[in-house]
Amino acid sequence: MRHRKAGRKLKRTASHRRATLAALSTALLRHKRITTTIAKARETRMVVEKLITRAKNAAARKDAPAAGVHARREVGRLIKDREVITELFGTIAEKVATRPGGYTRIVKLGQRMGDAAEMAVIELVDFNTGKEPAEKAAPEKKEKKEKKEKKTPRPAKAKRTKEPAAGDAPPPATEPKASR
Repeated sequence: MRHRKAGRKLKRTASHRRATLAALSTALLRHKRITTTIAKARETRMVVEKLITRAKNAAARKDAPAAGVHARREVGRLIKDREVITELFGTIAEKVATRPGGYTRIVKLGQRMGDAAEMAVIELVDFNTGKEPAEKAAPEKKEKKEKKEKKTPRPAKAKRTKEPAAGDAPPPATEPKASR
């Protein structure tokens, strides 16, 4: 029994699990939206929520600049990309300053084709990433319709027949094998 043992092992050792969650957290903070399994998404949510809260609290404390440096170093223990840390303490912390928590959203997608693992999208709530692909997709559809209208029809392919042509020799006859 696993009483009072929080978190999922994800079938990894402790160091591998930490590296996986660090990579997923970095990707989520960089791209604002990632697709992964439900178990990994739920574990990533716990890590990212704590990182965002730490950045938000450090940004709110204007009286002690040393607190911001300390918070950046603590976040830097997990997130190794400096650009992501800068974005976290700048853009993301400012956007979630008034939100009391719940910075991420998990949306279930269904099963993966290869191994039937339950998949999910985890995204940052205050970043409307869902609207951008729809705006980009609309003009592409119009262009495709215009291209289809401009195409000329192809000539039909000649049908193949099983009968040999006039110059071809018939296939050699084979003798049935004798049974033993």
